[in-house]
Amino acid sequence: MSIDVDDFLTPVKDAGFDFFSGVPCSFLTPVINRVIGDEGLSYVGAASEGEAVAIASGAWLAGHKTVVMCQNSGLGNAVNPLTSLNFPFRIPTLMIVTWRGGPGLTDEPQHELMGDITPAVLDVIQVPRAAFPAAQGEISDALSEAQDSMSQTDLPFAFIMQKGDVNSYKLDAKAPPPAPKGQTEDRRENGAQTTRMAAMERMLAVLPDSAAIIATTGFTGRELFTLEDREQHLYQVGSMGCAAPMGLGVALNTDKRVVVIDGDGAAMMKLGALATVGAYAPNNLLHIVMDNAAYESTGGQPTVSASVDFAGVAAACGYKEAFTCDSLNGLEKIISETVSRPGPHLVHMVIKAGHPDTLGRPTIKPPEVARRFKDFITS
Repeated sequence: MSIDVDDFLTPVKDAGFDFFSGVPCSFLTPVINRVIGDEGLSYVGAASEGEAVAIASGAWLAGHKTVVMCQNSGLGNAVNPLTSLNFPFRIPTLMIVTWRGGPGLTDEPQHELMGDITPAVLDVIQVPRAAFPAAQGEISDALSEAQDSMSQTDLPFAFIMQKGDVNSYKLDAKAPPPAPKGQTEDRRENGAQTTRMAAMERMLAVLPDSAAIIATTGFTGRELFTLEDREQHLYQVGSMGCAAPMGLGVALNTDKRVVVIDGDGAAMMKLGALATVGAYAPNNLLHIVMDNAAYESTGGQPTVSASVDFAGVAAACGYKEAFTCDSLNGLEKIISETVSRPGPHLVHMVIKAGHPDTLGRPTIKPPEVARRFKDFITS
């Protein structure tokens, strides 16, 4: 059995799903091709499956119903945000996961193991699943099951797609033009470095109250909460590396200024996200990488950030402007200059390690943090 792609996508659109992100698979080709060519839908091609999950989570925070599409071999890349972002924050998304190496299918050797365990992986990470509806008479009930599950749990639901479930569909879109390289500027003063908490305190003093802030996991979110807890603050408690792609998902769907506070280790974990941000180029995104050359919250183990030119990478990927600085005055000046200019912008803020001896944790539970943030963005 098989269906035409619009047999599935038309009721999906009618149900309100309008934001898609993913990484291609040959089984998914008809769906991705059709989504890309539909002006009523948004599609963000991600550098990794985990990044796609985080982008979709950001779009959900901005009020959209989302779909994530990926190959089952890439499901492993998505396990981290599905379990440490979507689960604690209770963020739903409809997933379409292909079944390479599935029952009775002769496939490439790299798909053998994941083909055997795909349903079990989804079961273990508590993502309810069903077979992709490959007959017209199955589509309505399948979508109802998925939506009922997501409305009851506020968690993702997955359709497992097999080869040939959807008839072929030719891509009707041209590749976007390459993003022009941005400008870099080194404003380091080479004086005494500041701490992350002091830098965030200065940042809060300069940013407009209308700015939404997403803080990466570890001490960053905890310090931001300690400085000031506001509805427009989102403290990631896991999903390391997902702050920038989540910020992208938000920024593409709001006119509000969106600020991502990243860490050097977290940014390097999903460095490909800089390419996605640069390509889709939301002009309201400010990305600040606090670089203390350490995984501080796990004991101060060194990162390899000394070898990374974050500003150079960002500019090469299409960020409009990218700065390197190491002082509070330098950070304040850059934020003041760029807050009204089209971005995206990146600030590589070189800091020293250090945090308060008695640093608390957010007392507001992640689901509440997500929903008040969503209310702020969509208000």
